[in-house]
Amino acid sequence: MEIPPRRAVRPHGGRAVNRPLPEPASPEGAPSRVDDAHAPRPRGRGLLSLFSRRRGEHGLRHSIAALVQEANEAEGDGTDANSELDRQERALIANVLRLRGITADDVMIPRADIVAMSVSLSQDEALALMRRENHSRMPVYREQLDDIVGMIHVKDLIAYAGTSEAFNVETLLRQPLMVAPQMPVLDLLLQMRQRHLHLALVIDEYGGIDGLVTIEDLVETIVGDISDEHDEPTAVLIQERPDGTFDVDARLPVGEFEARLGTLLTEAEREAEIETVGGLVFRLAGHVPARGEVLTHDSGLVFRVLDADALHIRKVRVRPPPAPPAA
Repeated sequence: MEIPPRRAVRPHGGRAVNRPLPEPASPEGAPSRVDDAHAPRPRGRGLLSLFSRRRGEHGLRHSIAALVQEANEAEGDGTDANSELDRQERALIANVLRLRGITADDVMIPRADIVAMSVSLSQDEALALMRRENHSRMPVYREQLDDIVGMIHVKDLIAYAGTSEAFNVETLLRQPLMVAPQMPVLDLLLQMRQRHLHLALVIDEYGGIDGLVTIEDLVETIVGDISDEHDEPTAVLIQERPDGTFDVDARLPVGEFEARLGTLLTEAEREAEIETVGGLVFRLAGHVPARGEVLTHDSGLVFRVLDADALHIRKVRVRPPPAPPAA
C-alpha cells in the first residue's frame, strides 16, 4: 500500500543528504561487536546489514527502494510474517524516496484557485473573508494578484480589534516566501521551517504568481491527506451516468481520466503537458468555452460544457464514441 500525495485544488491549502550509517556504539562508546551467535540482535540490524551489502553496487537510495519493493512483494505473497517494516512504514519510506523528483509546481495550488485579500479591505471585511474561506493566512495584493504586498495572519487582525488606531492592513503584513516552480519540495520545506513560514508563493520567470504552497501541502506529499474539521468532503471528480456518459470535474487529472476511459491524448497534447480535463477542453476550444458548447476530440470523445464562467471551465459531460459493430 502506498500513501499517495494529494494535489490541492483549493487553498485556505535543504535537501536530504545521504550519509553513511554509523556503526552502533557500545555503552562505553566504542564500536559494538556481537561475537556470540546467540546474543540478541537489535531490531532492524539485519536490514542495515543488507543495506551495507548493497550500497557498494547500487547506492543507498536504490538499496532502500529495492528492499521496500521486496517487502511489498513478500506481503502480496503472504511471506512477510517477519518483515522488519510494517505496511505503513514502507509507504512512508516510498513517499520520502519520491520527494527528490517532486517540485513546488507539482504540489502548488494553481493561480486560478488562490484566494487572496485586497489591501483596500476594512478590518471587518478582512475578517469576514478569512472566516468565510476558513483560512488563517492569506496573501494580500494591491491592484492585482501579481502585485503581492505581503501575507496576513488572522491573529494579527484579531489583535488589532479594539485599538484606537485607524486600521491599515499594510502595518500587519509579513513578507511571504517567493520560490521558483522548479524548487524541490525538500528544499522548500527546509526554507519554510527555517523562516517559520506556513505559506509560500510560486512565481514564474516574469515575476507573476503561478501558485501557492502551504506547509500542509508539503507534509501531505509524505504522509498523505491530512483532513481537519474545516475541510470539505472529497468531491467526486468523475461520475458515470445511466446513459453511458460521464460528468467530469474540470480539475480531474488527465491521467485518472485516461485510466477510466482509455488513452486519448495525442502526441502534441502530451508534449503540451496538459494536466487536467479542463486544460484539455480549453486546448480543444482555443478559448474558455461557454456553457453548452460542444467539442469533439480526435479520439471520438464528445465534450459538452456544463458549467463555466469567463475565466474557468468547471464541469463537462463526456460522451464516449460508439462501440464498433460486432463482427
